[in-house]
Amino acid sequence: MNEGNVEAAAARTADSGARQRFGVALRRMLGEMNRLVHGFALEQKLHPTDIHALSFVMDSSGAATPGMLREHLGLTSGAVTACLDRLEKAGHIRRSRADDDRRVVRIHYDEGARSVARAYFMPLAQAADRASGRFSDDELATVLRYLDALNDELGELRVPPRT
Repeated sequence: MNEGNVEAAAARTADSGARQRFGVALRRMLGEMNRLVHGFALEQKLHPTDIHALSFVMDSSGAATPGMLREHLGLTSGAVTACLDRLEKAGHIRRSRADDDRRVVRIHYDEGARSVARAYFMPLAQAADRASGRFSDDELATVLRYLDALNDELGELRVPPRT
């Protein structure tokens, strides 16, 4: 094996190790986030899936609909209805009918519930601020570009719908 091949193999091995460490770090972060989500769900007497639904409603550019939620979560219509019933009963969302088509249901995140979630997740926001403070603006821009790209890729993966 010539010297160029050895260097290339060493670079691939180092790159593979870095990617593996990166994957482990992402799984660890996801585990920590899930731990917090499960704690919030437990405190609010909700299911973790309800919190994922709530996040979807909160992050939607417009009012979310049950159909959008069903597609995003890969749940049946009945499961989405049960989820929305729990969220509404707990005061996290409200449902309304569209003015132009009364068959269309819109889901709105309740402002009062937003303050409950903010209070619970404040330590997470503070931890993120502390971690962000360790990086330059350029480094954070790179991380954000990566996270946006990863979320785009993951968004293309669809969970088979439950029937």
